[in-house]
Amino acid sequence: MRLAGLISPLPAPPGAADVEIAGLTLDSRAVKPGFLFAALPGVKAHGRDFIPQALANGAAAILAGPGLGPQPVPVIEDADPALRFSALAARFWPRQPGCVAAVTGTNGKSSTVDFLRQIWAAHGFDSASLGTLGVARGEGRAETGYTTPDAAALHRALDALAGEGVTHLAMEASSHGLKQRRMHGVRVTLAGFTNLTQDHLDYHPDFDDYFASKLMLFTDLTPPGAPAVINVDSDWGARAAEAARARGLAVTAIGWRGEDWQIREITPRAAGQTLTLSVQGRARKVELPLVGEFQAANAVMAAALAAESGVPADAALKTLERLKGVPGRLELAARTRHGDPLLVDYAHTPDGLDKLLRAARPHTRGRIILVFGCGGDRDPTKREPMGRVAAKLADHVIVTDDNPRSERPAAIRTAILKGCPGAQEIGDRAAAIRAAAAMMRKGDCLLIAGKGHETGQTAGGVTQPFDDREEARKAVAEQESADA
Repeated sequence: MRLAGLISPLPAPPGAADVEIAGLTLDSRAVKPGFLFAALPGVKAHGRDFIPQALANGAAAILAGPGLGPQPVPVIEDADPALRFSALAARFWPRQPGCVAAVTGTNGKSSTVDFLRQIWAAHGFDSASLGTLGVARGEGRAETGYTTPDAAALHRALDALAGEGVTHLAMEASSHGLKQRRMHGVRVTLAGFTNLTQDHLDYHPDFDDYFASKLMLFTDLTPPGAPAVINVDSDWGARAAEAARARGLAVTAIGWRGEDWQIREITPRAAGQTLTLSVQGRARKVELPLVGEFQAANAVMAAALAAESGVPADAALKTLERLKGVPGRLELAARTRHGDPLLVDYAHTPDGLDKLLRAARPHTRGRIILVFGCGGDRDPTKREPMGRVAAKLADHVIVTDDNPRSERPAAIRTAILKGCPGAQEIGDRAAAIRAAAAMMRKGDCLLIAGKGHETGQTAGGVTQPFDDREEARKAVAEQESADA
C-alpha cells in the first residue's frame, strides 16, 4: 500500500508519494524493509529512542508525535500518534468479523468471551475469542501473550480471522488497551462490562483513571444505538450503565440487581450449580456445569450478549448447560486418591481471590487450603489486602512466589504476610504446591491461585517453564507414591 493512500486524507509528507509500505510495527526489532515504524511513548521507554534501529532495519516511514525533526525517511506527525497508529492499522488490515463483542472489566473477561464463543458456535456461527488466553476457534487455541494486543497485531489478527470466515468475534478490552488506543479502529457491534475492582494501579495513576479507561469502550468505541450488557451489582457497574445510556447505547442490566437479566438464586451442586433467573420478566432455570458464583455471573453475561447479538434468549440459556470451563479458571488440575480436587485459578486481585474462595466453600466438606503469591513489578498496594482475604476465607494459607520479575521475592511475600501473619511461607512455588497436597485430608480442597493458564515463572528477567496444573499433578503422583 502506498504511504499517501495509507494516511489519506492527511497530506502526504515530503517524499511520500512513491513510498510503498509493506507493514506496520511499533517494535523496532520487528521492522523489515518497507515498514512504517510507530515511535510511540511506552511505559518504560519512548519509541523515539529506537528510531535509529528501525531505520537500520529498513523502515520506510516513521509515525511520531510533533517535533521529531528531520529524518532520512518521510515522517507522519500527529498530536495523538497512538490513535493515528490504530487508524493506520485498521486501514492496512481492513477486514474484521461482522459481529465484534468487546468485554471490559477487572475480572471475568476471559471466561465471558470464551463462553460467548461457545454459545455462538453451538448455534452455527463461525466464531472466535481473543484475549488473555490467546485466540480460540473451535478446538484450537493460539497464545498472543496480551489481553489486548498492540494495534498492529490486533488488526492483523482481525483481518486474518475474517479472511478465514469468522463472522462472530468475542474479545477482551483491557484498560491498558483502551487507554493506549490499541482498540480504536475496531468496529465494535456490542459491548459488555463485568465488574471493577482493584488492579493495574501500577499503571493507572488512580482508580478514577482506571475506570475512565474502561469507560472508553462505551463512550468512544461502541456506536450509539448498539447493545451494551452491563453487570450492575456494583456502583461502578451502575455508573457504567449511566455512561452507556448517555452515549445512546441500548443497555441490558444484568446481575443480582439486574432489571433485565436478574439472578434470583444459586444452588450449589457437587460439580455445578442451579441458577434461577428472571429474564425480561420470565422465570428461567439453568443447570450450569461449573462451580462458583462468579462463573454464574460470567455465564449469564455471555448468554445476554449472545441474545443481544441475535441468538434467541432461551436457546442461549439452554447452551449454558453444555459450557466447558476455561483454562486456568477454577480448572480441575488433579484429584487425590479420595477424589478431592486440586483447582487452579487465575485470581490475582483481592476481589478475584475473594470470589474464588467463596466459590469453593459451598462445594468443600473439609478445609480449603490456599497457595498463592503476588506478581512483581505490579500494583504493590494489593498485596496486603490479598493476604487479609486469604486469612479470612481460607483454612490454611501458603504464601509463595508468583512471577516476582525484577523485585525481591522475599519482599513481596513479606508484604502479603502483613495481611495474613499466620500463613505458612514457602518461596519455591513447586515446593509450596507439594506441601499443600501433602497436607490434604479427605474432604479438603486445594486452590492454587494467581497464575491460572500461564506456563512460565518469571524472576530476575528470566522466564522458566512452570505450569501450576502440571505441578499439581506431580504433587498428587508423588503423594500417592509415598503412601503406597
